[in-house]
Amino acid sequence: MNEKFIYGIQQIGVGVDDAPKLFQWYATKLGADVKVFDDNNTATHMAPYMGGEAHDKRAILAMNMQGGSGYEIWQFEDRVPQGPKSQIQLGDTGIFSVKVKTRNAEKALAAIKAKGVQPLSDIVTAPNGAKSFYVKDPCNNIVQILEYDSWYATSKNMGGVCGCTIGVTDIEAAKKLYVDVLGYNEVLYDESGTFDDLAPLPSGGETFRRVLLQKGETVGGFSKLFGSSQLELVQTTSRTPGKIFADRYWGDIGFIHLCFDVRNMDAVVKDCASAGFPFSVLVAEEFDMGDANGKWGYLEDPDGTLIEFVEALKIPLIKQIGWSINMKKRDPRKPLPNWLIKAMSFNRVKF
Repeated sequence: MNEKFIYGIQQIGVGVDDAPKLFQWYATKLGADVKVFDDNNTATHMAPYMGGEAHDKRAILAMNMQGGSGYEIWQFEDRVPQGPKSQIQLGDTGIFSVKVKTRNAEKALAAIKAKGVQPLSDIVTAPNGAKSFYVKDPCNNIVQILEYDSWYATSKNMGGVCGCTIGVTDIEAAKKLYVDVLGYNEVLYDESGTFDDLAPLPSGGETFRRVLLQKGETVGGFSKLFGSSQLELVQTTSRTPGKIFADRYWGDIGFIHLCFDVRNMDAVVKDCASAGFPFSVLVAEEFDMGDANGKWGYLEDPDGTLIEFVEALKIPLIKQIGWSINMKKRDPRKPLPNWLIKAMSFNRVKF
């Protein structure tokens, strides 16, 4: 098979200082209570981004079965995770915030307050009319809870990840990756100036160019669950931006990567290199990731933000009985049947 498939966002990496505590927070506050894997091992391949050394870690992949992507909650176990030396500002380069979908922002705001979370803002309205508000997780990672219309299930108001906001120094250069390679070719807005909806955020009152890009639902195994997604590129025009992970390791506190679910890793690697984005880390052979198995690698966007690609080959559905699905035997264009996806709910954790 020579054709590549970049299906959509699989997960956002979240560097934390206490993985069980943060999993409980994302499960109870945001509904990401399905534990796809819980992996304790030594991270060796990412040594170039961790001071040149391998480190022990724990990683938990949490999903919300209403639809959307997941959170890879990632913690160093042999060193103290480092937070930023100063407060991250909107426009600093890297993943600034994650976008989480809701059907109704007002109901979501009331619910999150009732769960003891103090929001960073009231309801704000983006240039395209979308309503949202902001909260912080216990590690001060910013989460935007956003009204969204792409869903898998219909029983709850809160869903999973539907994108993120990325600080860049040059939007046109960044689009060569996010639009031309990753396929976020629908522009929902491209505006410059000051924005009321950004004002509650650190340095949100400055002037910016911001571009909201969207990728529609695709074909393939988990396309129904992941749904469509958005990437918002933000470029400050009033100061020189800092780098979110300056003088820190990948895996330290913050949003450490944006991960895409793919098929035919060899073709993905070749096409990315041809577009000027060679992989800096590549595990081309099958690699165990806790209860899962696959191929994976990383490249950098023009500002060094890490983008991960995972070709999942074995995915656990019901861990209690060791039931997994072999993706290698499936048609890459065909979505998994609903009953198979819903079987992942057996991995739900109750608190």
